[in-house]
Amino acid sequence: MKTIGELVKIAESNDRNGEITISRYVKQNMRAEIDRTEAYYNSQFLSGDTDADGRPKPFVNICYPAVNIWYRATDIDSKNLVIRARNEKQVIPALLATFLLQQWMNSENFGQFLNDWGHALAKHGSAVIEIVEKEGKLICRVQDWNNLIVDPIDFDANIKIKRLSFTPAQLKRNKSYDKKMVQDLLENLEVRETADGQKKDNKADYIQVYEIHGELPLVYLTGKEDDEEYVQQMHVLSFQAKKENPNEYDEFCLFSGREKQDPLMITHLIKNEGQTYVGGAVKNLFGLQWQVNDDEKMIRDQMLLASKIFFQGSDEAMAGANFFSNVDNGEYLLHKPNEPMTRVSTSPDIAALQNHQGSVKQHANTVNGIADAMISQAKSGTAWRQTQAELQEAHSLFELFVETKGLYLKQIFKEYVLPYFKKQLDNDEAIYKILEAHEIKQIDDRYLPAETTRRVNQKKKDTILSGNIYDPAMEQQDMAEMGSQIEKELIGNQRFIKPSKGSWKEELKDLDWDLELDVTGESQDVQAQMATLNTALTFLLGLQGRPMNDDEKLVFGELLMASGTLSPLKLSVNQSKPQPAMAVGGGQPMVQQPVNQLA
Repeated sequence: MKTIGELVKIAESNDRNGEITISRYVKQNMRAEIDRTEAYYNSQFLSGDTDADGRPKPFVNICYPAVNIWYRATDIDSKNLVIRARNEKQVIPALLATFLLQQWMNSENFGQFLNDWGHALAKHGSAVIEIVEKEGKLICRVQDWNNLIVDPIDFDANIKIKRLSFTPAQLKRNKSYDKKMVQDLLENLEVRETADGQKKDNKADYIQVYEIHGELPLVYLTGKEDDEEYVQQMHVLSFQAKKENPNEYDEFCLFSGREKQDPLMITHLIKNEGQTYVGGAVKNLFGLQWQVNDDEKMIRDQMLLASKIFFQGSDEAMAGANFFSNVDNGEYLLHKPNEPMTRVSTSPDIAALQNHQGSVKQHANTVNGIADAMISQAKSGTAWRQTQAELQEAHSLFELFVETKGLYLKQIFKEYVLPYFKKQLDNDEAIYKILEAHEIKQIDDRYLPAETTRRVNQKKKDTILSGNIYDPAMEQQDMAEMGSQIEKELIGNQRFIKPSKGSWKEELKDLDWDLELDVTGESQDVQAQMATLNTALTFLLGLQGRPMNDDEKLVFGELLMASGTLSPLKLSVNQSKPQPAMAVGGGQPMVQQPVNQLA
């Protein structure tokens, strides 16, 4: 059986040199595609920055803006992640769970993870994420493809290797690593010298470490050959070349242990079976990027030629002469006998090249599903409806991408985030939230009556304990006064809410935690949204206060839902608030001096 170190070396060799067959005519070298993607995204040539004559080659980057458009069009914010209720009883608990989840995401900077993930997917089409619990915190990170060694066909069934770099101080500070192995590794890093005292190499400031995750036989942990059960494991190794034979190496095992679950997960915008790395906006433009650069090179060459000055004449004595000292122009060319000396015209003809380059760029946008209206303002004379139709058609592709990301987010939350998040709910800390109008109505209609009842009951208790008699006839009046007082205290759109059952864990124990991606449509046109809202407002004003019948409500709600601009549920905030009633139960607002907020 091969050692962990041998498995790592084999995987590293396959990663550098391996090529897989996707179909009869299609082969893939995953590492070569990753390297080419990074090069083109950063405006770097694979063949060097200069041509055969030593002149700099132009790089007209069409990949970078394509990645930016994909990134922007598929963006998901943390505020889009909500917990949905499965029945009427779960409406308020689901709303509170959403508040708690978003409060946690803000404190843990989860939005930055979503941004990093979205950018990696736009550039590479596939992204590996790592989610680990460390020192009581859930850390979510997007892994750099340049530091990953994975199987190019089946990501999940094979080991995953991360290449890390640490300073000696960082290795010593890591409490999980074997201290003796760390010390042996550092001692082995001494600078090697030749017999005459010359340095063979320089001592590195950073030490490369390999972190391995995967299901492996238990023998790698126990050392017992009969332990053949496969379990999730993590190993951390480092290699150093042997002093006596640089072609061989010593292994230093810094850590070995079992894992509860694999912390690495692969995600795609478009999944291709049998491919770990699919490729994104950059890979789609591999061939077109070369054509654009080649056109630009020929245009520059012609422009360079046009900057030269040539003369022709019949005097052979002038052949090879240069009319300008140390300047690369003014060359003299032989002409027909008895002809005067004249200047040779070198006007460039680059119109055809520019047209071809423009058509290639247009084709590049078509390949990546990018409409002209997404890049620049519509041309003069273009109908507004035509522009909107183009945008809608282009965004339909990105809506599918967002839907795919939403499915992966559900999986991420189900397997990693929610199990951790639920453990953090064993507290009674108040939720502080700036609410939208429809959320304020949901909270206030449910909890203000409960708070009113609680205060009246407290007044009864205080009256009786003081030796006086509470008049039951005053209860309705006290309820009305307390309700009015609470509404005055809750100025603005900020609320402080605490659980009524001891902790949020107890408060939300019956919730199904059904996560949903509520896409707000950040990439949609604002003018179209304003037009929809204006039409809806005109219709409501036309009713002149008359309530809509059931058929009108149904049709109006369906129209709003189809537009995606406004949810019909938000319109319920215009209904009159019910009078305070007896306690309903559930979490209750903390009535304290509110912070005034601009609505």
